Amino acid sequence: MQAIKASPFSPFHLNLNSTSSFPKITNLCIHQNYENSISCFPSIQSQNAKFKLFTAISPSVSTESETPFDEKTENENQEEKFEWYAEWYPIMPICDLDKRRPHGKKVMGIDVVVWWDRNEKEWKVMDDSCPHRYAPLSEGRIDQWGRLQCVYHGWCFNGAGDCKFIPQAPRDGPPVHTSKRACATVYPSCVQNDILWFWPNSDPLYKDIYLTKRPPYIPELDDSSFSKTFIVRDISYGYELLIENLMDPAHVQYSHYGIMNVPVAPQSVKADREGGRPLDITVTKLDVNVITANQGPGRNTFVPPCVYYSYFAFGGPQGKTTAVSSGTVQEKPSAEKQKKALLVFICIPVSPGHSRIIFASPRNFATWADRIIPRWIFHLGQNLILDSDLYLLHVEERKLKEIGSYNWHKACYVPTKADAIVVAFRRWLNKYAGGQVDWRGKYNGDLPPTPPREQLLDRYWTHTVNCTSCNLAYKGLNALEVVLQIASIGVIAIVAAAKQGTLSVVARYSLVTIALLCFVASRWLSHFIYKNFHFHDYDHAFR
Repeated sequence: MQAIKASPFSPFHLNLNSTSSFPKITNLCIHQNYENSISCFPSIQSQNAKFKLFTAISPSVSTESETPFDEKTENENQEEKFEWYAEWYPIMPICDLDKRRPHGKKVMGIDVVVWWDRNEKEWKVMDDSCPHRYAPLSEGRIDQWGRLQCVYHGWCFNGAGDCKFIPQAPRDGPPVHTSKRACATVYPSCVQNDILWFWPNSDPLYKDIYLTKRPPYIPELDDSSFSKTFIVRDISYGYELLIENLMDPAHVQYSHYGIMNVPVAPQSVKADREGGRPLDITVTKLDVNVITANQGPGRNTFVPPCVYYSYFAFGGPQGKTTAVSSGTVQEKPSAEKQKKALLVFICIPVSPGHSRIIFASPRNFATWADRIIPRWIFHLGQNLILDSDLYLLHVEERKLKEIGSYNWHKACYVPTKADAIVVAFRRWLNKYAGGQVDWRGKYNGDLPPTPPREQLLDRYWTHTVNCTSCNLAYKGLNALEVVLQIASIGVIAIVAAAKQGTLSVVARYSLVTIALLCFVASRWLSHFIYKNFHFHDYDHAFR
């Protein structure tokens, strides 16, 4: 899944001639000088010193943990602990939010409603429960005055959560709508990098939390010289396994074989058809606030709890080396623009056994593709990549649940450096974050039952209906299918109704051919719609 930016169109695949392996995506770059590189999160340093990025502090870190995960030393017990409810959490990119209606989302087990307050010109995040009788506000509407209206009994709320109207209250009676009990719960929220974030604590103490602590900032997502397209997908396995899978480049050649254009190992080291190879991954930093790792010339960073990104660059300022008359050697910068790309994965804990991913791959080259090609075209290939390992990860999660988080390192055999980042994440999870997401007692700890395969791999409810681009394409293609069916029937009717001799033999056969083509096209389009917007089963055995 680390390669979500893959596309079925070869012009958008970039193969780098390198013996190192890259995360599973095609638009990759190489950064060859980390000492002088600019952090992808420079603002993290200025906003919060805990979120600074780090250079390598040791030549290598073994993939085997020095201290077993279930062994807590006295020093570890005194370590800083990760607070799950003292962080910003992303909800959705604003490009996929409709200002005309409220949206219901679940994050950290909290049901929230997202809606556009046109009076304050801001997105609002509120608890998805009407204080009247707990009907979901996300099923409501925005009334003519720009208020959020509950459609159960018509109660109306402004962006601050104040109840502004109770239709059942007498106009000349006491103003019961002004009671605090009539107010909806509002969460602090902000828009950063064109993504809506919220703070999962409605206490008034956190009303202005944005002024003191902000979400991780990625400058490239706001840089006009970089392309940017988002995809959002609800996933039928949990947050922990989602991040673990994204940190694992070694599975790309196998889980996504045949659907991704990835660099393969040279023939001299190639051991199988898929082209797997040894990977040299070194973890350079692991603490409560960050994990950093180097993979060849690439760099990977995890900023808990949600952001995992990889940064690559190649070409550009290295330039040519020339000698000058003094005998010294001077670097002559190249006029070539340095190519940069990031793989940004934003992972959202939804509930046990469910997560959500927001993915973007900003890059400063081939940006024309994102301007002229509709976003839904890219999503076809990206969804296929997500589908290709979804079922096996869903099953794997249930097996790991039986083992237990603190027994992961004992049960799983991870002898190579290819698993270094995964091991580091599991260590972070157990050492600082309690071994799993803190659901605050909302769930009993059991995973939901496994649904039928077609439901597990469903794309419509997990992506299509929530994506503005795919939803529009889905409706347009369905309309085109109907037009083709009508055209097929209409042409046949014309041929049948025409009197003998009215149409020449050539004209008659031409019309029949047109009708047949319209029918075949409508059948093909029906299959295309179902396969790409509803359900696509992926069979690894015949790849």
